Order: sequence, then structure tokens, then C-alpha cells
Amino acid sequence: MAGIAGYGAYVPRKRIRTEEIARQWGKDPGAIERGLLLEEKSVPGFDEDTITISVAAGHGAIDRSGVDPQRIGALYIGSESHPYAVKPSGTVVAEALGIGPEVHIADFEFACKAGTEAMFVALGLVEAGRVEYAMAIGADTSQGAPDDALEFSASAGGAAYIFGVDHVVAEVVETYSYTSDTPDFWRREGEFYPRHGGRFTGQPAYFKHVLTASRAIMEKTGLTADDFAYAVFHMPNGKFPLTAGKQLGFRKEQLETGWVVPTMGNTYSGSSPTGLAAILDIAKPGDLILITSFGSGAGSDSFVLRATDRLPEVQDLAPTVCSMLEGSRQYVTYGEYAKFREKIIAND
Repeated sequence: MAGIAGYGAYVPRKRIRTEEIARQWGKDPGAIERGLLLEEKSVPGFDEDTITISVAAGHGAIDRSGVDPQRIGALYIGSESHPYAVKPSGTVVAEALGIGPEVHIADFEFACKAGTEAMFVALGLVEAGRVEYAMAIGADTSQGAPDDALEFSASAGGAAYIFGVDHVVAEVVETYSYTSDTPDFWRREGEFYPRHGGRFTGQPAYFKHVLTASRAIMEKTGLTADDFAYAVFHMPNGKFPLTAGKQLGFRKEQLETGWVVPTMGNTYSGSSPTGLAAILDIAKPGDLILITSFGSGAGSDSFVLRATDRLPEVQDLAPTVCSMLEGSRQYVTYGEYAKFREKIIAND
């Protein structure tokens, strides 16, 4: 059975606390933290973008897989923040990781589910026998306009996955996708910051798609919430994934490992993939895992995974998500954060 042969993640060291952003705009920090369940978020440095994040995560995936990069026949990167409007991120990442030149490469975009979109296609190529291994990456340096609700959550980070039929650490039991034309969030060409439909992004967008996809894949596999050891859902804030999980019948202990958003923020295309990496860091053989992404516009991808006996052998071969979230952090002031943001805008 095809599945994940290797995985890796990356979260920048720089962080900004929710209270620092709230004070800048004269808002109550306590109310913001309680309302969004966000304590802090990752911030990309001057030298960090979707490409550098992808390379760091990709190295971790290769190290855990033990696969020669030359055997990777496809590389797909899902992101809302590719550094170039016309030039693929994937070609740079492939060169840095030692992949190619006999490789198929594409940059994907589907708001916050572009990462799982890449995973879906990479898996399909492996299952079809077109390539031996395929790498899929979800990474972002998310955009949130000043004094907008998104500014408290939009962060940076991502995860990479190598799919194959050998060296598998987590089998893909089933997949399911659910998509509709729901315009809850958008950014036109040339605009740096996205716009959103406020509360409209909740019930008719996020919850409709996440709940529908999750229920459908459980029905398709004959599984219930009690059968899973872990579940992770897209994390636009701290409350949404917990609410979705509760409505689907999951207990808090099944959700908290992949619920990395309180100290990382919303990494958009890297959100649920990074949560999945945190789960794989501690999962045991036989554990069933549910991951459901969400991308505005709108759609959700669901995967049911089963950890194999090989997973414990590779967990310590690359940095874990927990070590990056709880390790050495560099907190920045709002002024420093604004400089980073202005530098990114100037480079774009």
C-alpha cells in the first residue's frame, strides 16, 4: 500500500506574541487570546520565504525516508506565498535538495489547502506507478493586513512529505475531497494582502467543508471518531479545529497533539500538514490518523493514515515540530515585525 515514506517540518525561530500585536492597535490582549486561542505566532526572517522553508522541511523528509533524492520523480509545492509570480519555487527547491533533473515539478495554489492538494497528487502518481517516489510540500509566509483579524494568526512554516510504496512510515488507507465555489477569502493579482468575508468564513466555508469531508471519509472507511488515535484539521485559529473535532465526536486528547496553532499561528498551506508532522513525531505503530485540510474558495482534502512499524525508527532522524515550537525562540517587537513585513513587500 502506498503511503508516507518520509516527512519533515520547519517553523521559524522568530515569534511575536498576540499581546504585542493587540497593544499596537489598542485592543484587549486577553480578549484576543481567549477569543482566538492564540498565544503567539511564527514570523519569517529577512532571509526566509516559502522556498527556504520548503528546503528545510524537505531535508527532514529525505533524512527520515533514507531515499536517494535522485529517486524522487515528482516535486509539488503548495503555497499562497510563492516568492515569484512567474518562476516556479519547485525548481529552486529541487536543486537545493539534490532532486532531478529527471523530475516533474509544479507549484500548486488553493488557498490554505494547497499543501494537501500537492499531497493528493503526489500520492496519485505513486499509486499509478508513474514515479517511484514523489515529494509534496505545504509551506507559506502568510499575509495578514495590519489591524486585521488575520494579523494575529498569519504566520510562517511548513511540512514536506515523500510518498512511495517502500520504506512507508504511514500507509494511506483512504482519501476524499469535497469542493464548492464558496468565495469566503480572496486576493486579486497585485494585491499584497488578502480580503475575507468575516464571519462568512466560518459556517458556510470552513465548517461546511471540513465537517462534510471528514464525515464522508469516515463513512467511506467504516470508521468512527473512536477508532482514531489522532485527528488534525486546518487551523485558521485555535477555536475552529477544536469545534470541528468536537462536532465530529473527537475527544480533546485526540486533537491536542496536532493542535499546534496556539504557539505557531496559521501557516496557511502548511497548517494541517505541520499538525500532521507533530502527530507523526509521537504516533505508534497501528495508530489511525485523520487529517482534513481546508482552503478558501473552497475545499477540503481528507486522508486516513495508519502508522507502520517503521515510524518509531525515523522519528528522531530530523527535528520534531515540538522541538521547533518549544526550542530557542527569538521574540520581536511590533516595530521589528513591521520591518520584516515591509522588507518582504519591497522584495516582492
